[in-house]
Amino acid sequence: MEHMTAITKPNNRGQIVGVLQEKPENIFEVEGERFYEGKIAVERLSEAVDVLPFTISEKLVDAYHLKLDKGLKVAFGGELRSYNRVVDNKSRLILSFFVKEVLDEVDSDITNTLSLTGYICKEPNYRTTPFNRQICDILIAVNRPNFNKSDYIPCILWGRNAKLMQNQKIGTKVNLIGRIQSRNYKKEVSAGVFEEKTAYEVSCQKLQIEEKKEETADIVGA
Repeated sequence: MEHMTAITKPNNRGQIVGVLQEKPENIFEVEGERFYEGKIAVERLSEAVDVLPFTISEKLVDAYHLKLDKGLKVAFGGELRSYNRVVDNKSRLILSFFVKEVLDEVDSDITNTLSLTGYICKEPNYRTTPFNRQICDILIAVNRPNFNKSDYIPCILWGRNAKLMQNQKIGTKVNLIGRIQSRNYKKEVSAGVFEEKTAYEVSCQKLQIEEKKEETADIVGA
């Protein structure tokens, strides 16, 4: 069993390093501040690529003199946030990496990492694949300090971490370290008609479960 030191605050902190897939065109405004939305391609060790959405403020772009052109290699530090957006007359949970700083080092080996502390807010969905691999999906609520709201982050766990999570209850506090990943799938929208969709989630690599008395369980690495 692999041990690691306890995860410390902040409760939502990550880094992504990659290449801009497009020049951000979607611009919106909140309380007088303008934001850009774009996509960044982040390569895994397996050479697969995750294409991840990000949000960055115009103030930050100007402060770092960034030209957000397609092909630009960047390193961002920030948080994974969620919000609701109406799509096809239905409310959808949207995830985006909210950039809080632009990092100088763009050649780091740590191209995609995220640490979260939150609370299970949906019954864990545990299952095994036809090849007997253990998988568990959870949704955790991560408090956003000073904003009086929470981000709802879907996470996927594997192997021993999945088995450890399967019987945990709603409200259990968890700490985890993982990476943000994109996953393409096809959804049937009408009889025989499928649309390609993309889901975003955190693939958990290390996990810590906190008991009610603030005691911690063993920490396992997948």
